[in-house]
Amino acid sequence: MELYNEYERYSRQIQLKDFGMEGQQKLGRARVLVVGAGGLGCPILLYLAAAGVGNLGIVDHDRVAIHNLHRQVLYRTPDIGKLKAEIAAEHLQQLNPGIRIHAYTDWLNSANAAAILSNYDLVIDGSDNFATRYMINDACVLLGKPLVYGAIAEFEAQVALFNAARENEISANYRDIFPEPPSPGEVLNCAEAGVLGILPGITGTIMANEAIKLLTGIGQPLINRLYTFNALTYQTLELEIRAGSSTRSLIPANLETFAQTDYEWLCSSKDALAELDHGAFGDLCEQP
Repeated sequence: MELYNEYERYSRQIQLKDFGMEGQQKLGRARVLVVGAGGLGCPILLYLAAAGVGNLGIVDHDRVAIHNLHRQVLYRTPDIGKLKAEIAAEHLQQLNPGIRIHAYTDWLNSANAAAILSNYDLVIDGSDNFATRYMINDACVLLGKPLVYGAIAEFEAQVALFNAARENEISANYRDIFPEPPSPGEVLNCAEAGVLGILPGITGTIMANEAIKLLTGIGQPLINRLYTFNALTYQTLELEIRAGSSTRSLIPANLETFAQTDYEWLCSSKDALAELDHGAFGDLCEQP
């Protein structure tokens, strides 16, 4: 593809004075892994691919189902039954042929997570269960990888940026908000509680924006901050996250120990999901 056409593709954001060609080149060199190609992952992937992130990894072992289509906007009715990561990669490559996309269709677990995550500069967690969420967090801490976190339930959402503290700051991680998962049966899952279809789009777009800000050095990313949003009232709340020494002890000491950790067992159930409680700032979920 001609350089002229590539410039035209990104010309509107290159024209931004705080972005420019330098910002575009940073995106082109970036390697971003998106875990989960569902309600959150779809808008994240669409906007990062369109923006010109040069290397995108997609991790998802699930297949497209009809109940996904009201919110997982990368897929169409003929895609039902197909692997999400492969179909997402195909559609994104059509959107932007100038980027490289790698689809991982195996189940992400503690045995293969470190090897996959180590190939990327930034990890974005669009997962929908506690086992994966805690595993990704712990791997990113051990590997020193920045992590964009987001989750939704019904009408509410939250977003944060972990492991990305600036000089002289201590990086917070997911366990600094939620040290341990809730007990089985303590919270509703999204299949029971439901989710407004547009909310993953809003939340995923915010997550993609955080990734672009961090990769290009513009704006004020949500480093050590938790942002919450209510789609019905447009009420927002932002909390400062403080790193705690006690929560660091909950993370495996090294990658060897991490690889031997059974996060499914630790979290009691692969499908344990939660909804937001503004009083306790509980976790959020997005049904696959």
